[in-house]
Amino acid sequence: MSNKIVFTVGFDEAGRGPLAGPVCASAVILPNDFPIEILNDSKKLSEKKRILAEEIIKEKACYGIGLVDSDTIDRINILEASMLAMKIAFDNLKEMLPQFLEKNGLKLEDVSFSGITDGTKCPDVAIECRCEPKADANYPAVMAASILAKNCRDRIMIQMDKKYPEYGYAKHKGYPTKEHKEICKKIGPSPIQRKSFKY
Repeated sequence: MSNKIVFTVGFDEAGRGPLAGPVCASAVILPNDFPIEILNDSKKLSEKKRILAEEIIKEKACYGIGLVDSDTIDRINILEASMLAMKIAFDNLKEMLPQFLEKNGLKLEDVSFSGITDGTKCPDVAIECRCEPKADANYPAVMAASILAKNCRDRIMIQMDKKYPEYGYAKHKGYPTKEHKEICKKIGPSPIQRKSFKY
C-alpha cells in the first residue's frame, strides 16, 4: 500500500465562448494548508475578490497557465484548443513543482498526482485525470484554476482594447454581446477575431 501524499491538480479554462481573443487555461495544485474559504467558481466572485484570491494562489500554490490564440482556435476548434491550453498549463506547472515541493518539505517520491477537469473532456497530460461538469463549483483546486484563467484572460483583453479600441474588448472581453457583433459587422473583424465562430 502506498503512503504517498496525493495532490489534486485542478484544471479549468476561460474564454471558450467569446468571439475574439485567446482561450486561457490554468492548472493548480493547492497545499494542504491553503485557505480554501477564499475560493469559489470565478464567475461567482467579484473582480476584487478574484484578484485577492489570485495573489494568495500565486503565493502559496503550484500553478501553470497556458494560452492558445484565435488563429489556432480557428484551425483546431475551441474544444481542442481548450485541451491544448490545459496541457500547456500543466507543462508550466511542472516547472514550478520542485520549488513547491521543497517549500512544503516534500520530495517527488513522496507524492502522486490526480487531475480533475471542469467539463466533459480531459487534457492529454501524463497523470490520471477525470472530468466533471461543474467541477469549478465543487473542487478547490479547480476553483483556483478558474480564477487564474479568468484573471489572465481578462487582462489580455484589456490590453487588446488598447490595441483595438473600436471593438470595446475591455468592456465585454470578446464575448458575443450585441454591441460586439454590431461593430464586427460594421467595420469587419479585428486581427484577434475568431473567424470560425458564428456572428
